This record gives sequence, structure tokens and C-alpha cells, in this order.
Amino acid sequence: MPQQTKQPAHHTRDVIITIKRLGINGEGIGYYKKKIIFIPKALPEEVVVAKITAEYPRYLEGELVRIKEKSPQRVPFPKNVNPAVGGLELAHLSYPAQLAYKKDNLVEALNRYRPRGYQKYKIKATIAAPAEWGYRNKASYQLEQDHKQIKLGLYAPNSHDLLDLPVMPTQSDATQTVERSAKALIERLQVPIANKWHRRDGVKTVVVREAISSGEIQVTLITIGHKIANLAELATELLKLKGVVSVYQNENDWQNPQLWGNKTEKLAGQNQIIETMLDKKFALSPRAFFQLNPAQTVNLYQVALKYLDLQPDMTLIDAYAGVGTLGILASDRVKQVVGIESIPEAVADAQHNVALNHIKNADYVQGNVDRVLPELQAEGLPIDALIVDPPRTGLAKSLIKTLLRVKPKTFVYISCNPSTLAQDLILLTQAYDVRVIQNVDMLPQTPRCECVVKLIRR
Repeated sequence: MPQQTKQPAHHTRDVIITIKRLGINGEGIGYYKKKIIFIPKALPEEVVVAKITAEYPRYLEGELVRIKEKSPQRVPFPKNVNPAVGGLELAHLSYPAQLAYKKDNLVEALNRYRPRGYQKYKIKATIAAPAEWGYRNKASYQLEQDHKQIKLGLYAPNSHDLLDLPVMPTQSDATQTVERSAKALIERLQVPIANKWHRRDGVKTVVVREAISSGEIQVTLITIGHKIANLAELATELLKLKGVVSVYQNENDWQNPQLWGNKTEKLAGQNQIIETMLDKKFALSPRAFFQLNPAQTVNLYQVALKYLDLQPDMTLIDAYAGVGTLGILASDRVKQVVGIESIPEAVADAQHNVALNHIKNADYVQGNVDRVLPELQAEGLPIDALIVDPPRTGLAKSLIKTLLRVKPKTFVYISCNPSTLAQDLILLTQAYDVRVIQNVDMLPQTPRCECVVKLIRR
């Protein structure tokens, strides 16, 4: 929803709204007195009773009270799950309708920003995920202690209310089991829990990641402070749980709003867990980025590699390389892979993964893409193909200017945000044509989707 100055809601009575469409966050959109209103959990074609909860100069926010006329696409919300939890914004919508919505979301973004030739783009139907539920290989649950009660779960969206999560249906069974077992062990061993109100050191977050192919599980205890009582004993007990082979501590502080701190230390077990994808192995340390839906990631990367149209004499630049996943998967198809990544730990992981797979034609360098790319070109490196997989904020404008100057023959843009993608295409289409866009549903039950764009130099 757009950011505007909030005003007190003047409407105390309920209003009847006909829902026209879904917004970019999965909320129902209707109109009240010619002003747009956003109502979470409402669906198109429904007539609902809603309470207006907030007023802004150009729109309203509402809360669903009851449904008078139900959409044929409405399905039951998962049982035994708190409906206030985030990450299930579309769980009340049938899965085929979710796939159609995610394509429509992309089309809406293109219509809003109108990059060159947007009306003629070939946009393929969204690729469904192999599993609609239980697909997430990583859980990052927050801990809080209120008097004697301990909560382990996620915050309700836009709030500081922590929801205890005995069940989260998009998580794999193994990650959920280890999270609940970790909570029980923390209680039994009386491990201190971080308290932001009293500025008390302790465990703040429990991160559990599963390598689906090997069944190996890594637990990271994110703490406020370093010396936490009984933390070593907790690590020892965690290592006894089924699948757990690696336990780490990541140290953070109250001044850092990010989930992760800068200092990570192994407490017990292996240095990494090993995931296998398309016959390549990837060693994952706690902070290494890896897609949350491994089964669907195979489909995502196969589309990206197909669109790159790689040839044996090509040099591929893997920008935003992370742990080297895409470049390593492409290494068999090209003469050379050069990966660029700004985070030093990720570069180390990528180089480790190159050695793990006995690859001789891939190298990873640390730095910002907009600086390193022209340096590589100046050194005489042929930049035949490029793949970019940036964060939700999209490509930095400085990088787009670099791309328009360097002009690789072909490149693929993997985007997790249709709005920033459409904005970036305004500039990129000064030199490139969009051949095809393929949506891939990485996160069922949520509004999010990955878009794979094939661009060809004009």
C-alpha cells in the first residue's frame, strides 16, 4: 500500500464493500465513496462487511468482519494456525487462482510503469511449485519470555506481537520439529532469553536450515551478547536431535535492526551442511544465501539457464553471485564463469563450492558489480552473457548505467519484485529488447513470485 499520512478513522459503523481485485500484498481492493479501500483476506467477486480501521488522503484500510457473498476461489484456511501470522496472505485462495494472480501482478506493474514495448512482452503462465505446502527449508523463529511463558515463532505483520507457532504449514516437517525441540531444550536447560525491555543478554532467534537432499540440518542461535549461560550445553543437546549436524552462534546487539550480527562462531558439529542441486553440491554456512524452496529452485534455475542460451566459447558473468549457485550450474556449458559478490563470506562460500565440485573454469571476486564489471571489461575479459539476481530493491541505477555502457550480448534478470523490475526495464530497454518473461512460484500461499526475464541487445 502507498505510504501516506494516517488519519483517525471517522467511520465507526461497518460498511459493505464489493471486492474488485487483489493488491500487490494479496489484500482485497474495493471502493467506498469513490476512495480505494484495502481489506486483507478478502477476495475478488466477494461482497464483504468491513470495518474501516485507518484513513489516508487517497485510500482507506479496512478489516474483514464477515463475507456476505463468497468467491468460488475461496478455500479453507489451514487448521490450527493463527490467522494473524504473516507468510500466509493467500492461503484462503485456491492455488490455481494464486498462480493467475501472480501473473496479473506482473502485468499490472508493467502497465503502471510502461517500459518500452511492454504491451508486446511474451509473459508465460506462472510455473506451479511442486508442493503447495511444507516447502520451506529454513525457519527463523523469534524467542520471547513473558514471566514464565516462552514464545517461539513469528511477529504478526506490522506489530511487535510475537505469535507462538506450534504449526507453520509452509515449513518442512524437519525444520518445525527442530524449532520446537530447541524451545523445549532452552526451557529445560534454563538458557537465558534476550529481553529488549530490560536489555538482558540471551538467545533472541533460532534459525534452522535443512539441506533437503542430504537431510542435514544446521541450527544457528542468534544471541544478544556473547557469553550466554548453558549455551554450550544447548549446542551439545541440539546435536543429538535427528538430522542436526551443525550448531552455530551468531552474535548481535540491540542497536542492529537486522536479524544477523557480524560475528558467527561454530559451537558444535560440522562447518557446513551440503545441499545438492542438478548434480552439483553446495556447502551452506549459516549466513549463506540459498533459495527457500529447493525443489522449485531447480525449475527456476533451469529456466534461467535456458534463457541465457549459453555456448561453449562464452564467458558468463554471474552478478549478485551469492554462494555461486547459478555460475556453478552453468560452468559445464561455457568457457569461463566470473562471479561478482559484495559480501566476503559469500565469496568464500562460492570459492569453496567451486572446489567442492572440482570446477576449473569458475572464479569469484569480491566487490560491487557496477565497479567490478567495467574493470573486467577494461582488462579485456569478453562479457558475452550476464545473469543478475538482485534483492527486492532491484538493480542500482549505477549498475544499470554500467550495463548500458558494457552491453553484454544477452542477459537474464531474475527478479523477486515486479514493481522494481518494471522500473528497471524502463532504463534497460534503451538498449535491450525483452524476449520473454517467465513467472516461477517460489513461495506458494504468499503474494511473492520470481520473474525470469530474457533480454537481448538490440
